[in-house]
Amino acid sequence: MTCLKGQFLTPDGFLLGTVTVAPQGRIAAVEGVPQSEAQARSSGLPLYLPGFIDTHVHGGGGADTMEGGEAVRQLARTHARHGTTSLLATTMTAPLDDIRAALQALAPACATRGAQEARVLGVHLEGPYISPGRLGAQPDYVKPLALSELLALHALAPIRLITLAPELPGHLAVIPDLVAQGMRVQIGHSNGGYEDGVAALQAGAHGFTHLFNAMSALHHREPGMVGAALAHADHAELIPDLIHVHPGAIRTALRAIPRLFCVTDSTSASGMPDGEYRLGRHTVTKCLGGVRLADGTLAGSTLTMDQALRNLVNALGLSLADASRRCSTYAADYLGLNDRGRIAVGAHADVVELNADLRLQATYVEGERIECHAG
Repeated sequence: MTCLKGQFLTPDGFLLGTVTVAPQGRIAAVEGVPQSEAQARSSGLPLYLPGFIDTHVHGGGGADTMEGGEAVRQLARTHARHGTTSLLATTMTAPLDDIRAALQALAPACATRGAQEARVLGVHLEGPYISPGRLGAQPDYVKPLALSELLALHALAPIRLITLAPELPGHLAVIPDLVAQGMRVQIGHSNGGYEDGVAALQAGAHGFTHLFNAMSALHHREPGMVGAALAHADHAELIPDLIHVHPGAIRTALRAIPRLFCVTDSTSASGMPDGEYRLGRHTVTKCLGGVRLADGTLAGSTLTMDQALRNLVNALGLSLADASRRCSTYAADYLGLNDRGRIAVGAHADVVELNADLRLQATYVEGERIECHAG
């Protein structure tokens, strides 16, 4: 048994006490006395939060999901050192042969977690079923969605989440079939309007991919896809690097979408020095804290989840408990995982240890301690 001592954020609030981790990597006991958040943060003791869950990870540590295999394990190790305990390996729009090859290569990482790695829960398929008018940094290999083709991809590696543009022919009709297969359907890279977004949600779509980015904007006479999200969504991804979305827009989304949750949309440049990196078939440049194509288009991010948490607390003024839910619990619930994203008996021992400045000290992935980057 491993015993952790300090201030723990549980579903019932902060506790000063101990958490016991069984050898199998699950939480066996949570014991302590209730604390206010102010007491917990001022105590000088380690702060333990649920491990971060990132549903949108293209790369990290110089490795890109589309390379498959060892690249996915490298990005899983990189993000674990920044507090991510589980993630979805996220693809890029590409020719189907490239996507097939990537899924075949990353399937072993979905089946078995290696030492010092975040758990790879499955795949977020971001494209090729998106609008050519809202590519963002996606290459232009878009195509109509054929259910048989998608199920063949799903057989190679588990697709937990799929991004699609609902306004494209046939996409709205196929959403119920995707949901029946256990996939979460997200609206994104879409040029559709408000009505398209509402219709997709009514058909069973669950949320929105990197809200505000690569979708039709809000106008008071044409609410667009952003308007559909703000008016009707319970869940949506958001990239809180303070580059992709203005803090004012983030605050608007926080007031409108109850379970808005954070993602990194990270690239292979995450955790790496400035320079050139791969993003699918693109070459991207990391500089000044961002990642861009040659024409200046934002191309994913260098964000890590520990920095996302600090941005929510320090720049946007959220409580630590609220920020934690948006970096962990809401994503777990969204994916239907009641044994992750919370410090509770029976849950996986996925925990991050922070100091008083919210700098990461260690990550525990299913009970395994991983030393972290404190920056």
